[in-house]
Amino acid sequence: MTSRREILITNDDGIDAEGIHVLAGIMSRYGNVTVVAPLHPQSGRSAALSMDTPLYLEQVSNEDGMRVFTFNGTPVDCVKAGINECYPEGTQPDIVVSGINHGANCSVASIYSGTLGACIEGAVYEIPSIGFSLCTHDAHPDFSPVLKYADTIMEQFLANPPEKGTYINVNFPAIPADQIKGIRLARKGRGRWVEEFDTHYDSQGRKYFMMAGHFENHEKEGSNGDHWLVYRHYISVVPHKVDNTDYQELERLGSTWNFETRP
Repeated sequence: MTSRREILITNDDGIDAEGIHVLAGIMSRYGNVTVVAPLHPQSGRSAALSMDTPLYLEQVSNEDGMRVFTFNGTPVDCVKAGINECYPEGTQPDIVVSGINHGANCSVASIYSGTLGACIEGAVYEIPSIGFSLCTHDAHPDFSPVLKYADTIMEQFLANPPEKGTYINVNFPAIPADQIKGIRLARKGRGRWVEEFDTHYDSQGRKYFMMAGHFENHEKEGSNGDHWLVYRHYISVVPHKVDNTDYQELERLGSTWNFETRP
């Protein structure tokens, strides 16, 4: 008898976010699910670690094929805790799945994303890893696009997993499922956030700043950048690499920069 697939799930919105519970329900069709979610929201933490904080792994529930834990750390901390504390010594989960994030992780957001930080950690452990994001910050969004298309994506992911050191970033438009035009393989879009802070003053007259700003698109009409495709009502699927070395530039610099080295 073939053993069931072991699936580790986390997110960056925290254990109380609806998205992670929807995702756990979807993934339960593919194997045994272990959820290790941040106790509190951890959006924008990227691949951050908690270096000087006591971390507590607390089990919330344990049903047939579904275990749920909280961990008072970052998404990366959660993946580490899941791998090292929730599976028998010498074993690890078969896949890592992160999300469903409440908010887009397209373009430059993929750099800051705690959702994808978890996927990076999974890929570091050479575990096939995939992140799902729904492009709205609504606390109670319409998950119908994910519910309709997640199986199509997961079947491809499981049949043809990414190469070691690569993880998958999936973004769903926040529109009804019947308005989705399809699924498109894409690249990380070109754009950035500008005017990123609003200025305020506290009761003592001290100036402080709150993150704000707007997104500046650097893509041309009809490009295959992920944020542009999502804007055009497609689901974007982007493979990202943990190794972000620019090998072409490495070669160019090797021929133009001169460093004295000892034999």
